[in-house]
Amino acid sequence: MVGVRTSQAPRAWQRMLSGRRLDLLDPSPLDIEIEDIAHGLARVARWNGQTKGAHAFSVAQHSLLVESLSGRFNPNLERRWRLAALLHDAPEYVIGDLISPFKAALGLDYKAFEHRLLAAIHIRYGLPPELPQWVHKLIKRCDSASAFLEATQLAGFDHVEAAKFFGRPRGLRGSEAKFDSIKPLSPTAAAAKFLKVFSKLQ
Repeated sequence: MVGVRTSQAPRAWQRMLSGRRLDLLDPSPLDIEIEDIAHGLARVARWNGQTKGAHAFSVAQHSLLVESLSGRFNPNLERRWRLAALLHDAPEYVIGDLISPFKAALGLDYKAFEHRLLAAIHIRYGLPPELPQWVHKLIKRCDSASAFLEATQLAGFDHVEAAKFFGRPRGLRGSEAKFDSIKPLSPTAAAAKFLKVFSKLQ
């Protein structure tokens, strides 16, 4: 009959520029491509876009900063764990960057959804679905340090306020020039840099 719609389950997959079709509810490692991850993360803004500069500070650039910090905090860190640091926010290439208070409001179901996607990404690139606890803690430390640096350099926080929410980074003495001059890159530049670092860590 004209004008009558049949009942269908809502679409739960996204088509990528690579041609892959990723099922968000049951993600297959075979449908994950690093070019799609880099492209997507380079276009997702951290801090909901409330940062200084001509370009948004992207999740791709944040991921690069976390990876770099992981090497700073643990100079002997194996390449695979640095790769895990680079990919720690990779699910955001399809689900976006929700601020922490909103994630907390959504509850555990969202975290399980995000974790399932990250596990598929890990498998795709030769990492264990679940990281060793010490690696997880190191990445959390780097993530918090990155948040402090971004907050104070780009997002308008003073050091006291940023330290209250993210903690003051320790272990960066002698690296001020490297980590105290964050400049947002264009999406094209951020994606290219992300892929370059990824290729070195494979």
